[in-house]
Amino acid sequence: MFEEKKRLPVGVENFEQMIKENYYYVDKTRLIGELLRNGGMVNLFTRPRRFGKTLNMSMLEHFFSIEGEENLFEGLEIAKDTKLCEAYRGKYPVIFLSLKGINAGSYDTAFRLTMETVKGAAKKQSSLK
Repeated sequence: MFEEKKRLPVGVENFEQMIKENYYYVDKTRLIGELLRNGGMVNLFTRPRRFGKTLNMSMLEHFFSIEGEENLFEGLEIAKDTKLCEAYRGKYPVIFLSLKGINAGSYDTAFRLTMETVKGAAKKQSSLK
């Protein structure tokens, strides 16, 4: 009878959570195709805080990861590009790495925290074990 009301995604940075838990979501999945067609070897996204950088990284992770759910992108713009999805979705081991939580007062501390972050992210990737 009642349709579940969408929620505002305040502080939500995980793409899977955003989709599965019925948050409002502005479909930015066209970014995936744009990066594959026009991106360089390295892509740098410089945007202000709270601009969706981590959410976009999470979206990329869930798209490319061999551990991602195939139906997560149903109904989104990228799903219309079936060739691209067949070629790239769920095909790669992905290490998701965000350095936003590293807050250090010295180079040595920043280096140590960065290394811990990299090691932790690599351990989470079961396909690399």
